[in-house]
Amino acid sequence: MAVPYVDLLRRRHVRGPLLAVLVARFPLAMTPLGAIVLIAEVHDSYASAGVVAGTFALFTAASAPVWGRLMDRIGQPLVIAGTSVFAALMLAVFALVAVAGAPVGLLIALAAAVGLSCPPVNPAMRVAWSVILPDEPARRAAYALDASLVETIFVLGPLLLTVLLAGPAALPLLVTAGLMLAGGVGYARTYAARTWRPVPPAADSSRGGTPLRAPGTMLTLVVGLAMAVAFGHFDVAMTATAERVFNSEAVLGLFFAAAAIGSTAGGLGYGARQWRSQERHQLPVALAGFAAGSALLAAVLVVLPSAPLPLLVVILLATGLCIAPSLIVQQSLIDRHTAPDRRSEAQAWLTTGLTAGSAAGMSIAGVLVDRASPAAAFAGGSAALVGAVLVAVVAQRWWREPDVAEHPAEEPAGQAI
Repeated sequence: MAVPYVDLLRRRHVRGPLLAVLVARFPLAMTPLGAIVLIAEVHDSYASAGVVAGTFALFTAASAPVWGRLMDRIGQPLVIAGTSVFAALMLAVFALVAVAGAPVGLLIALAAAVGLSCPPVNPAMRVAWSVILPDEPARRAAYALDASLVETIFVLGPLLLTVLLAGPAALPLLVTAGLMLAGGVGYARTYAARTWRPVPPAADSSRGGTPLRAPGTMLTLVVGLAMAVAFGHFDVAMTATAERVFNSEAVLGLFFAAAAIGSTAGGLGYGARQWRSQERHQLPVALAGFAAGSALLAAVLVVLPSAPLPLLVVILLATGLCIAPSLIVQQSLIDRHTAPDRRSEAQAWLTTGLTAGSAAGMSIAGVLVDRASPAAAFAGGSAALVGAVLVAVVAQRWWREPDVAEHPAEEPAGQAI
């Protein structure tokens, strides 16, 4: 399984952008948690901390399609470097004024500024692969490796933040700002970012306007939104299970690590294989596996209120195997059904849906936990995934043919110079 990825990392112009984007993504996992910890400490209010973190998430989701559309017009370096510098500056200011006891209203405004300028590194890297990796097998492996690395961020990011909490109160978010600046500017200087060129809009008016007009793209976004709602349920359910069943923060870390390790393994395994079935057929299967795992966790907690920890960890590992492949296929479907001059924006819409859906899922799951139990939150996530499966099945007729004409593999999202 490792061979495709070893060969991939030996290629020129792959390691640089991959490392830069890895660094640039750490703030996505560290900023909300860092803000919650800092504000809760300074203002002694988790309610205020939640509002500030929610503001960051909301404005990050809202701004992503705007930056994606701008990249489709003027290219990646200026957009990525500009947003990285401004967002890092705003985050540093946020950390310093929060420590100084700034009012919550000012912190909400600064969180909005950070979210609005959050660099769109995910859609940028996605479309840039088409330039540095023109051959389909290598590009498929790159998508899988990239998606799997995202999972490590949401394990390593909180761990790094925990270590930094031993220092001054502003240190975690100041380091986060430094990572955002270094990763974003570093990526903007890579061959991948500099070489990718926006595709001129086609004369065909059907390709103009928003990519949401393409049925295949829109249905993929609906599936992604439903899956993200399940992510929110899953995170809250794992947190509540660790607190209420095991009364241990260490168990929570183990739960998240198990799910992330499973997802990473699933993504790498998916990308290393040559599949006979089409991607559109694989998506409902992967989503069904995720739904079954979440339902099994709910059932175990109902039948065994004091469920054995090893059993839950094994189920989380197995469930995680289905997560990254689901995301990889959704990204591929977005590319296939979106015109070349709109692909950055379309990928950004997928990011927005995942962010907004996860936030909504967390809110719903919190109510389920308070009024019922952690098992109810797992069950709610499974229900959302069943909805995603149904949409994916219905969407097969629209996914059968792309909404846009096929383009040569070496130039699906940009033109090399």
